[in-house]
Amino acid sequence: MTTTTFSMEELVSLCKRRGFIFPASEIYGGINGFWDYGPLGTELKNNLRDAWWHDMVHCPPIGPDGEPLSIVGIDSSIIQNPKVWEASGHVGGFNDPMVDCRETKSRYRADHLEVIANSNGEGRMYAFIEGDEESFERARKLLAKYEKIDSLGDEYSTMLLTDIPTDAFERIVGPNTKEVGTLTEPRQFSLMFDTTVGATGGDDNKAYLRPETAQGIFLNFMNIVDTMRVKVPFGIAQIGKAFRNEVTPRNFIFRSREFEQMEIEWFCHEDEAQQWYEFWCDYRKEWWQKMGLTTENLQMRQHDSDELAHYAKDGCGTFDIEYKFPFTSPGYGELEGVAHRGNYDLSRHTEFSGKKINYFDQEKNERYTPHVIEPSAGLSRGTLALLCEAYTPDDRPSKVFMKFNPRIAPIKAAIFPLVNKNGMPEIATKLHEEMRKKHVVQYDAKQSIGKRYARMDEAGTPYCFVIDGDTLEDN
Repeated sequence: MTTTTFSMEELVSLCKRRGFIFPASEIYGGINGFWDYGPLGTELKNNLRDAWWHDMVHCPPIGPDGEPLSIVGIDSSIIQNPKVWEASGHVGGFNDPMVDCRETKSRYRADHLEVIANSNGEGRMYAFIEGDEESFERARKLLAKYEKIDSLGDEYSTMLLTDIPTDAFERIVGPNTKEVGTLTEPRQFSLMFDTTVGATGGDDNKAYLRPETAQGIFLNFMNIVDTMRVKVPFGIAQIGKAFRNEVTPRNFIFRSREFEQMEIEWFCHEDEAQQWYEFWCDYRKEWWQKMGLTTENLQMRQHDSDELAHYAKDGCGTFDIEYKFPFTSPGYGELEGVAHRGNYDLSRHTEFSGKKINYFDQEKNERYTPHVIEPSAGLSRGTLALLCEAYTPDDRPSKVFMKFNPRIAPIKAAIFPLVNKNGMPEIATKLHEEMRKKHVVQYDAKQSIGKRYARMDEAGTPYCFVIDGDTLEDN
């Protein structure tokens, strides 16, 4: 069992020091919500991506009927016809409630702020960031101090800011402020990044960066059916970047404005949808365990009715696969969602495009619009979960080592000549040249052997080969 015994600050420091992840455009002061992956981070992320693609597309799992699943891959455009996002519901409904603090100039998602108040509903109320223990503790102490509450056992209550009446905002003290009434009332904030296509600009040429990769799959459903000889049930997979203008990017790469998704849209008959929904929930959790995430740090959680997305209809639902990140502990944060989207998306694109998007089953002589089960994983969040799981404080000289599953480790092995003489470098160089043909390996002859081991500890390299005096004798 992995217990969180480190802070995110320690992990972020290691990621910067060892070349996993850097702030984007750091020499210009950075830009909030954007990150660059360094050499080790790129290898780690690519290894996770390639493992997913191999296990989902090249060698997909065995289905409930005992047969291998049929899944094909695509790579759709980041910018699509803007009508796509009208049909999908994103232009009209992809918004978050936002509040600003007039004192600190900070901006918050209203549904990410909670308020702690005296149970009698009188006096000041103190806002804190949901899931942030430090923010909560500060609000709790201020409430006890100013409302003269000796014991906070049963004498306080908490609620989301979005549930607070607007006439009570003048009594709320925002996070990291001292005065009441500094928070604005919530207002809707579009998460869509817009741009213009062509030379003339203007609203007539407005387009959007995609907020999810799923729609590119739905748009190509008929192309795949017509060209790939697939039969329902089958899946279409895609890995790619998505963009959301998050109100408050936070927690390192967990909530950023540019991120990568690994998504499958699994098309099936409505009568079989529940069976496939249960299959994908089980399999996707098992897959993350194979990548090295421990059972104790993973959980499945079904969305409540008020959390369901706009495409969810009666009988549809979503399970989140959640991971216990250091910033959510002892709680969990979303890693992947497995959603039953119904036939919402294909039906909407049929309606808005005027083109028929359906499937004809020749054996049953039946034409229908398939239902969709969507396992949608965050590649960026998955990379962060692997980093958190691997981070292991230790007594060794490096004080920490990264314990990656060898399959996703950025560097598979290091080759060290014990000393840089006596023929050892020649043997080590030859071994390195042979191994690098098949694996990502690193040759290192600088500094003491202990320091070289320490570097590999922090990089999460599972194997080290040392060429020493015995090698010269027995090879």
